[in-house]
This record gives sequence, C-alpha cells and structure tokens, in this order.
Amino acid sequence: MTAKVLDPCCGSRMMHFDRINQNVVFGDIRTESHILCDGRSLEVAPDIEMDFRNMPFEDETFHAVVFDPPHLLHAGDKSWLALKYGKLGQDWRSDLALGFAECFRVLKPNGMLIF
Repeated sequence: MTAKVLDPCCGSRMMHFDRINQNVVFGDIRTESHILCDGRSLEVAPDIEMDFRNMPFEDETFHAVVFDPPHLLHAGDKSWLALKYGKLGQDWRSDLALGFAECFRVLKPNGMLIF
C-alpha cells in the first residue's frame, strides 16, 4: 500500500481539500447517494467500504490517521445531518473506544492521529 494517510470515516470527504488525493485511503461503512432538502447532491463514495471498529489493514500501515467518526446521537435517520455526518448507535462509547484502538493499531510508530 502506497497511501500514507487513512480517513476511516470519510463520509462525503468534506474535510479534504483534495478529495481524490492518492496519498489518502478514504474509508466509510456506507456507500450512498442522496439529494438533500436544498437540492444539492451528497455522495458517500469511499475507496473501501469498512467499519472503523474493525479495519482491514495490517498493523502499522499508515503514517497518519484522520479520525472524524459520526458524532450525532439524536438526529433523525433520514435527516440531512444524519445523511451527511452519520449517526452513532446506542453503544457509542464502546464503538469510539474500538475505533481509537484500531486507529492506533494501524498507525506506524511515531505516526500521527488527528481527531
């Protein structure tokens, strides 16, 4: 693998200036297309469909991980906030703990986790 950065919860890649950066592996648990209430389209199209709690990468793979997991609890399932950012389940504390453990697992020694 040549990519140096992992974004395991990329959503629609809003955090990135270069949404097709070859140095980044864009992952998400979902692949979806939506038309939002204002008519804009929303594309969640990861390079790899994956669960941040159990990532399909070897230990010490990436120099950096950008971890921006879903952080909504009470958004409606079809609300634009939930569609755009994702939504946490009832076990969110455990899910985030597993996600952090996975992020550190796939980081190279002296790698950087951005949360």
